[in-house]
Amino acid sequence: MSATAATAVETEKPPPGDVRVLIVDNDAPHAKTVAESLRRVGYDCAVATSGIAGARLVEQESFDVVITDLKMADLDGLELLARTKQALPDAEVILVTGHGTIPSAVAAMQRGAFNYLQKPLDLAHLRVITEKASAAARLRHANVELRRRLDERFGFEGVIGSSPLMNSVIDRLKRIAPTDASVLIQGETGTGKELVAQAIHQNSPRKNKPFVALNCAALSENILESELFGHVKGAFTDASTDRIGKFEYAHGGTLFLDEVGDMPLATQIKLLRVLESGEITRVGSNDPMRVNVRILSATNTNLEDAIAAGTFRSDLYHRLKVVTISLPRLTERAQDIPLLVEHFIRQFAKRHHKAIKSISTAARLKLMAYDWPGNVRQLRNTIESMVVVDYDGVLDLDDLPTELAGPAPAATMVGGDGSPAGLVGKTLTEIERLAITETLRFTGGNREQAAEMLGIGERTLYRKIKEYGL
Repeated sequence: MSATAATAVETEKPPPGDVRVLIVDNDAPHAKTVAESLRRVGYDCAVATSGIAGARLVEQESFDVVITDLKMADLDGLELLARTKQALPDAEVILVTGHGTIPSAVAAMQRGAFNYLQKPLDLAHLRVITEKASAAARLRHANVELRRRLDERFGFEGVIGSSPLMNSVIDRLKRIAPTDASVLIQGETGTGKELVAQAIHQNSPRKNKPFVALNCAALSENILESELFGHVKGAFTDASTDRIGKFEYAHGGTLFLDEVGDMPLATQIKLLRVLESGEITRVGSNDPMRVNVRILSATNTNLEDAIAAGTFRSDLYHRLKVVTISLPRLTERAQDIPLLVEHFIRQFAKRHHKAIKSISTAARLKLMAYDWPGNVRQLRNTIESMVVVDYDGVLDLDDLPTELAGPAPAATMVGGDGSPAGLVGKTLTEIERLAITETLRFTGGNREQAAEMLGIGERTLYRKIKEYGL
């Protein structure tokens, strides 16, 4: 086969959602016949007429199924199988040969091949095998996506961040969650205290029981007591029926008391009694009832200062803070902003049915430079606003709310020695690693955008990430 023929590749961009199939065979007419047969039943096919050309496609693009000849002059099917499993671990590989032997079939299956077929191919049978392979690939993709969504919604991955401060918080959460200890979550407004409480609950033995949240600052003393402990008919004006409180409703699960520092002193005394006895009494009743509830509480105030001022009980404070978690301000974990931005873009693009392709570098710089007095909640609201008002699929400066308007700051990377990003004296390998690391950080881990900014292919970036252990 000529060098020209060996590198010949035919490929088409697949419609979204279609199964992509790569056919690799140095018998070009045979490869095209297989491709046409599969295209007729709806598969999107690419054809490579050499092993090397097939390996290049596997490294540069994504496929669900690879059908490859076993015997090829430049790179055989078993080697292509190995490269496919490394580059596309979720893809299925079907090996085809005109020289079938039992040892080669065994070797192929041991190395992860989905099936092994002999020439001349029965095209109807090939379509059946390809459908089974694509179904297996789709199931694997679906399972991965399901695990990702569950982790994103309920796992510690939902507490988004890769900064040292957030890594420390997440590590602490992983140790606290399986226990039954009371936890006091401290942090400014908007830092994500309720999200942390939900993560603790969802990763605890109580996860199949209720998670009940109550904002203590939003209610008057009488209403708060009724909300916590319930009441009986006639306990007070408008108490026309019996009502269970949050403690009863959360029995077996978790009760989250938000802004607990604003709880009235009289209610604090009753809450302390419940924590010590494990029993509640509905307002207007004399009959106690036992409850089994884990208490998580949160505050944006300094409770030790409140104790000194006489507005919070010391004994209750120590019952609530068996374990303490302190959440940092967003500006203290600014390197998490790109990750949060990407997460919120996906969330709100889906919610508002908007096709958001990317966010501009200028807008990213603006978001990174802002002080965020409202912390993660303010960033979340900002991204939702940008998604809603955007009209061209690219979030840019013109989509920013008024408080962030104005020119974007210049992007600078200056090292401690005054050199650009401290690059002087570093090897080219170190510089490349730093460039990839910082670009991934800047894009919130979005590899497609990082590759575009770096001027390299996604597959190349993926290999570099693996090579540098990023």
